[in-house]
Amino acid sequence: MINQKSVGTIIREYLVLTLGVLIYVTGWTVFLTPHNIVGGGVTGISSIVQYATGFKMGYTYFIINVLLLIIAFLILGMGCGAKTIYAIILASIGLNVLQAVIPPSIIEGLALNNGKLMSTLMGGIMAGLGIGMSMSVGGSTGGTDIIALIVNKYRNISLGKMILIMDVVIILSSLLFPSYTKSGELVGWADKITNVVYGLILVTVNSHVVDLYISGSRQSVQLMILSRKYEEIADAITYDLKRGVTVMPANGWYTKQASHVLLVITRKTDLNILLRYIKSIDPDAFLSVSSVSGVYGKGFDTIKESFRHSLDAGPEKDKNGKKR
Repeated sequence: MINQKSVGTIIREYLVLTLGVLIYVTGWTVFLTPHNIVGGGVTGISSIVQYATGFKMGYTYFIINVLLLIIAFLILGMGCGAKTIYAIILASIGLNVLQAVIPPSIIEGLALNNGKLMSTLMGGIMAGLGIGMSMSVGGSTGGTDIIALIVNKYRNISLGKMILIMDVVIILSSLLFPSYTKSGELVGWADKITNVVYGLILVTVNSHVVDLYISGSRQSVQLMILSRKYEEIADAITYDLKRGVTVMPANGWYTKQASHVLLVITRKTDLNILLRYIKSIDPDAFLSVSSVSGVYGKGFDTIKESFRHSLDAGPEKDKNGKKR
């Protein structure tokens, strides 16, 4: 039976996912599509189709993502998570609806009057923020990363390189198709080449914002706590705050007295609550806080299976059986 805390956590995650998707589609609708800018991924393909035929992005986005999910299930055996399906449906609806409901005056004031460079930067920031928020709660907007996984299964090509190659190919392919503005004017070659440059800037900004958001939301800290009330603090952290604690014996060299040190690793976002809780128990507690670059285990990140398998396989050997 799902407890109350689990329901609250699920609701919070879906709220963050919803807000992230809305920020993502708003960035595209307000700042990118008015300038006929093409990005990477499925959204980039959808924008090319809309600029060339007038077929709305949301429909193309939904169709391609459904096909990719089916391919992923057949070839990779990947299941479709509820959050991924929810995000794809919401983004598909949002890409169509927002283009119809956002007043042209707002788009003109925020995007058209500020030029393509500013619109590219703002659109890239919003799109990256939206993707980062979705990924931070275990969601996904689908996309060409599925193709990258399929290629990686049969060819020794890194996922990051494959996704980058596909994004560049999608942006460059926009030169092969006609592009019309909302008023029906054909975009000239000079403007199309300029849009390709802005598209490459968009992909760069997008990826950096995603990395910054994900690394910030997952950053962990390590606390060293010295207190005479270490038992009370350890119990409070374990049972009240639901965090793991390691108690290590120590000896004060100046006082020559035996003591204990508490070691706690937690998310940076939870640090302030933890500090206030400790100080409420022992205002004289001595605390040391340091950032850690990687934490793997229950409640934190997991080691990738491919990395584990490479360790299990051991070092490579040449044809004579010698280790390389």
